[in-house]
Amino acid sequence: MNSTLVTRPPPNLPPHRERCLRCRRPRRACWCEHLRPVESATRACILQHVRERKVAIGTARMAHLSLPNSELHLGVCFEEHQRVRELAAEPGTALLFPGEGALDPAALRGRPPTTVIVVDGTWSQARKVIKKNPFLQALPRLAFRPDRPSNYRIRAEPSAECVSTIEALVHLLGALEGAPERYRPILEAFDRMIDLQISEQQGRAGPPRRLSRPRGRRPRVDVTLETLRSRPDDVVALYAEANAWATGSEFDGEAELVQLVAARPLGGDRFEAVLAPRRPLGPGVATHLELDAELLLAGEPGEEALARFEAFLRPGDLFCGWGPYALGLLQAEGVAMREFADLRLACARTLKRRPGGVEQAVRLLGGAELPPSLGLGRAGRRLASLVGVHRLLTDRAQ
Repeated sequence: MNSTLVTRPPPNLPPHRERCLRCRRPRRACWCEHLRPVESATRACILQHVRERKVAIGTARMAHLSLPNSELHLGVCFEEHQRVRELAAEPGTALLFPGEGALDPAALRGRPPTTVIVVDGTWSQARKVIKKNPFLQALPRLAFRPDRPSNYRIRAEPSAECVSTIEALVHLLGALEGAPERYRPILEAFDRMIDLQISEQQGRAGPPRRLSRPRGRRPRVDVTLETLRSRPDDVVALYAEANAWATGSEFDGEAELVQLVAARPLGGDRFEAVLAPRRPLGPGVATHLELDAELLLAGEPGEEALARFEAFLRPGDLFCGWGPYALGLLQAEGVAMREFADLRLACARTLKRRPGGVEQAVRLLGGAELPPSLGLGRAGRRLASLVGVHRLLTDRAQ
């Protein structure tokens, strides 16, 4: 069987794409040297919506690094988050969010709250976080009108009164302490980020590096075995691995794609990429993925890997995978979605029982032995089993 492998050895990360582990921005866009930390009497607890973490021009991490007396937690539902629940239950904790009975921070001068919880995200994301966490709805609220227009010139806001998270905290803490000028130096890093971003946009030629998030109809996610059998040339089997941290750890939150393997069951063409992680590598990730940590850290830039993947695909392709996990990782990176067949679901329907893992499914469907690996590490082994499951299922459907 003809086999064309579309891959390349992961290169060392070029200097201009090296990332600062403190601000997690590319070195040339790092703003750490402009940070001017200021101690505050009131603790700031920032709850960042998981989708906001992916926004390169967000300000939550900048605010956290600028305020030693602050915490940054990632998520949407914090009902089971012990630390956030503890802070919310303490006397003197308030929520910065407009609503009925919200007080202007200046009214609490001299008796400031011990902790202020701030939600970082778009307005719709912030409302969702508050809706998902009834204990936040029960907190006293603070709200204000900014004393100056926002300098967030690189991001559209719904109204002139809206400001970034870091600007909101500077205004809030300054108003609570009656010393607004003391917190203004914090905005130096923010202003520097704005200037850098505008300079990049003005000097950039061609399309943006990041692939745009697809719009339009959602992909079908329950393609039938009959469809798979009738379109054998269009099927692309996917398996993906991620860099993820445990919930509640410093870098918890949404997982990021770090390995992608794919193969055409008919024809044997293959794709493989190891993507450089954009945040520190999680403990145990390399072990679980059965890859050397050095190999992962030296992976190619994500935009280059995904551009190669798009070149590997054809207009009429449909994806198949073991559950929608790989599909979700790709969608989060902005890859255009195709129709998708969940082979785990198809296998469960065929066997009339839960199939377990993809390798176990090969045996349950009658495979004599596991097929040879189709790539590096665990992903390559499981992709081979996925291709085997596809063959066994489509053979049964005939």
